[in-house]
Amino acid sequence: MFFNNKDKRYNRFSDYLRNLYGVKVYKVTLDAGFTCPNRDGTISNEGCIFCDGGGSFSQLYPNNISIKEQLDLGIALSKEKYKAQKFLAYFQAYSNTYKPVKELENIYNQALSHEDVIGMSIGTRPDCVDSEKLDLIASYTKNHYVWLEYGLQSIHEKSLKFINRGHSFETFVNALKETQKRNINVCAHVILGLPNETKQDMLETAKVLGDLGVNGVKIHLLCVLNNTRLVKLYYQGKIPMMEEDEYVETACDFLEMLPPDVTIHRLAGNGLKPNMLAPAWLSKKFVVLNKIDKLLEIRNSFQGAKRNIS
Repeated sequence: MFFNNKDKRYNRFSDYLRNLYGVKVYKVTLDAGFTCPNRDGTISNEGCIFCDGGGSFSQLYPNNISIKEQLDLGIALSKEKYKAQKFLAYFQAYSNTYKPVKELENIYNQALSHEDVIGMSIGTRPDCVDSEKLDLIASYTKNHYVWLEYGLQSIHEKSLKFINRGHSFETFVNALKETQKRNINVCAHVILGLPNETKQDMLETAKVLGDLGVNGVKIHLLCVLNNTRLVKLYYQGKIPMMEEDEYVETACDFLEMLPPDVTIHRLAGNGLKPNMLAPAWLSKKFVVLNKIDKLLEIRNSFQGAKRNIS
């Protein structure tokens, strides 16, 4: 089975968007000045143990400029480098629903008023939404293409506690259900390679997310960044790192357990973090992606192939 008229054996989000709009669509990352309840003392002031203080933001330009200026710079770069013609405003840094509704409305309106932007993707935590905020986001779906990206990382409580996530799996499920009621697309972020998780634990996350009906999944590998709480544990030998081939095999297994209509928003690291400590191979994005393609071909397999196998 192949997806979106491409040679991929999984439902790559970029291909899905190209088929939807007929042109290359690119996400432009934004920092709109948000913070996180797991850093500002509301839940804790330590944050998740893997977060380096940048709020998962891949900073390509100064973040002390306006949203429009960030979009202008990001769009110009994407047009030149990727030949993109349409754009999604990607609110990436920290928890991008963690402000009062009126402030959120002003921020989202600024992004969607840009002539080259067709929609937005909002990265946040499942404990940072409520009915009023979801109603606001749903109101944009009438004229724009909208996604909510929830950082989950794992369905397993032992893992959420280990990484100091600050919310439960039940919190995610409740937020997901409320979001789905409003027909907003949902992408769940997961991390492979968390300590004390077996491969079966990871595959269970894939199966459960499929059962819950998420629209997309962004797959990360646990990595150690400087200035995080993981560094000390890594040097103490308490954080084993997945080897490249192990990750490739696990990623293929994970894809096989997801429904074929779930869009895959990320499958390998992009190497943009200059302070990455380990694993070194993670920066070889296209090498890893090519290995995943090759292994699926060798297996004669594809996303969803083992979905109905107990």
